[in-house]
Amino acid sequence: MAISDAFLPEFDHEMQTTRRTLERVPEDKASWKPHDTSMSMGRLAGHVAEMPGFVVATFQGDSFDFAAPGAAPAQPTVMTSRTQLLGIFDKNVAAARAAISKASDEDLHKTWTLLNAGKTVFSLPRTAVLRTMILNHIIHHRGQLSVYLRMNKVPVPSIYGPSGDESGS
Repeated sequence: MAISDAFLPEFDHEMQTTRRTLERVPEDKASWKPHDTSMSMGRLAGHVAEMPGFVVATFQGDSFDFAAPGAAPAQPTVMTSRTQLLGIFDKNVAAARAAISKASDEDLHKTWTLLNAGKTVFSLPRTAVLRTMILNHIIHHRGQLSVYLRMNKVPVPSIYGPSGDESGS
């Protein structure tokens, strides 16, 4: 079985769960944050929505510099509406799934490097990038977002089993 074929069912499951979480983000709480050093709910939700898009960058070359010297700074996604948020997420998930689907085992074993202003942050096989810096990273921030929801009395969806607000849906 190809690596991509083994990875896609998990990717699909996690993206469905992530979308259910994003569907709950209240539009009137985009600026809310639990602490001064925390991301706002709108920025955190935007980050979760933009992250699947990083899959495409992982296959567009052997490296990516998120602060390339001379390049305009990246503009982080901040939720302005639930429709905007889900539109970005759905587009990124579809593009990510397409990129993963057509990746060969050889592509997935190639080393890929993340740079910050020309300095190496890490170099890993693309399989590890997909797992750690994308999928696990999304899961991590989805967990944070579920706490933000709970703190704002928004029902938390079922993620890996029933939440305190749902009975197994």
